[in-house]
Amino acid sequence: MPSASVENYIKAIYQLQSEQSSATLSALAERLQVSPASATNMVKKLTALKLVRHSPYHGVELSSAGEKMALEVVRHHRLVELFLAQALGVPWDRVHVEAEKIEHVLSEELEDRIAEKLGNPVADPHGDPIPSKSGEIGSVGWERLSDLPVGSCGTVRRVGAQEPQHLRYLAGLGLVPSAQVQILEQAPFGGPVRVQVGPAEHMLDENFARQIWVTPTKQFEPTPRLRKSGGRNRER
Repeated sequence: MPSASVENYIKAIYQLQSEQSSATLSALAERLQVSPASATNMVKKLTALKLVRHSPYHGVELSSAGEKMALEVVRHHRLVELFLAQALGVPWDRVHVEAEKIEHVLSEELEDRIAEKLGNPVADPHGDPIPSKSGEIGSVGWERLSDLPVGSCGTVRRVGAQEPQHLRYLAGLGLVPSAQVQILEQAPFGGPVRVQVGPAEHMLDENFARQIWVTPTKQFEPTPRLRKSGGRNRER
């Protein structure tokens, strides 16, 4: 059985590849909050186990065996998140931390029972896709909220933020999966984005806008605006 440390590295490499198309040693060390030397030593170990390939110019890449392991860990994590949220009522800003503890010890039998209990779901509470039992994960055509042009509308599909205070802040703005959002204004040079969510209007930090994925929808007549709120990284 792989150790929790090995699984954490494999999962982090998978996430970096999904988000940035590549996983450098520096990005891996930052993601896992370890020293570059520790990341380098673990990558050497993973290379010896034939779970990854590493080259100075291409970063760290998962092998087919490494990708299979990563998808299994991701499946465990996201199933646990959804179970905690739906069955136990754990708030969506706390399920990630709890799932991090459980994902490494979840048996295959318990995984199957959780999946069956939840109706074999395809997404976790944050909208992240849940890999299937066979290790397949559906492709999505989502776009970052920050990339939408002014005047366009979309349905929120995924919120990538993991920090509890950030999730609470976004939930307070109504920016959760299935919410309808419209881009009203976008400041140049990575400035804030003004959006409408339901009847409310908000100023959203560009960093937050990049962590929200949406499905573009047809234009709609905005509902009357009630209030404005804004600020960067402000807790609700």
